[in-house]
Amino acid sequence: MDDQPRISVIIPVINEEKQIGFLIDHIKRAEGGSVCEMIVVDGGSRDRTVQVAEERGAIVITAKKRGRARQMNEGAAAAKGELLYFLHADTLPPNQFDREILSAVKKGYGAGCFRLRFDMDHALLRFYAFFTRFKSTLLRFGDQSLYAERDVFEKIGGFDDLLTVMEDQKIVRDLRKRTPFYISEREVITSARRYKENGVIRLQLAFTLIWFLYYLGVPQAGLVELYNSLIRS
Repeated sequence: MDDQPRISVIIPVINEEKQIGFLIDHIKRAEGGSVCEMIVVDGGSRDRTVQVAEERGAIVITAKKRGRARQMNEGAAAAKGELLYFLHADTLPPNQFDREILSAVKKGYGAGCFRLRFDMDHALLRFYAFFTRFKSTLLRFGDQSLYAERDVFEKIGGFDDLLTVMEDQKIVRDLRKRTPFYISEREVITSARRYKENGVIRLQLAFTLIWFLYYLGVPQAGLVELYNSLIRS
């Protein structure tokens, strides 16, 4: 009998009708047998996101409150797996990603992520993605995906649901205080759609400004207002 830990894939969504079906199908093809469920946590979509996810066989939860951190926490609370794998709707994990996560956990890495590659060939995007191979927490963002052992996740209190932006930076810092953090040599492939909509340089400058102000201690309300004013989504 296989006594390997089970992996729950948790996907926060809002209006992802065009992406969610493709992602679920991709996970089914890519996983190596350790994914026990895919939980799609909807933040109030107005399109067919929920219907498409259900048609593809995912468990769908309607979040009590919209917000990526809140949605991921609600997904974690409903999950059955001993390992939690948080994945953005526009990010595709590599083949056999679950087997690599299990291998890392066996080596003592209670949390970790993958490197990043964009689905658009652009010199600056390749440059940005190159830095995700380094270990610094300052370079960890949600589109790299994130796994965590359930007990470690619960001990740190999960994602800080008071954060609307930069929740990924906060949780990686918290996780690293509890467990060694694994960074894969392989990449997830994430969509460059926001870069196409906003312009590569413009969007990266906006992200960098928000990141910098977060570490200067600017309150979330100010960061969210800036995000909404600078970034088309």
